Amino acid sequence: MNSCVNPFAPSIDENLGSNEGLISNQTEIGGVFQNFQYAYTFKDTLIYRQVLDKNFTFTYRDYDLGADISWGRDDEMKVTNGLFQNSQRLDLIWNNIVSMTGDSTRIIRSFNLTITFNPTDIIFVDGRVNLTLAKDENKKWKILRWADESNF
Repeated sequence: MNSCVNPFAPSIDENLGSNEGLISNQTEIGGVFQNFQYAYTFKDTLIYRQVLDKNFTFTYRDYDLGADISWGRDDEMKVTNGLFQNSQRLDLIWNNIVSMTGDSTRIIRSFNLTITFNPTDIIFVDGRVNLTLAKDENKKWKILRWADESNF
């Protein structure tokens, strides 16, 4: 006689280790990128906030104005929350690290981002992030400065 398995109460997978989780503790540089990607994929502002330093600054070039525009962490969270709320899907792919300082505090990395607002409104953004990273009081890496070098 075969036993019945309830698909709504699966057993715990004992093979999953703490090192294989979706969210990193950010004690390594790679954890910042992993958590950033997770935050975009799952539109999770709580995780996104954790990758940003309390003194975070975002800068991008406004070519129409011919000037660089900057804002802090609070504005970054508002803008990102708006993106998360108004898109159906976000697909972020981190590509090669273009350059990195020896102490890993400055990283330029390429990326591809696909923003799906609806099936007929999809935006593709390719570019590079120019990040300055710093460790916080808990020795976790955070993004201190982000200079956007994308095509958008």
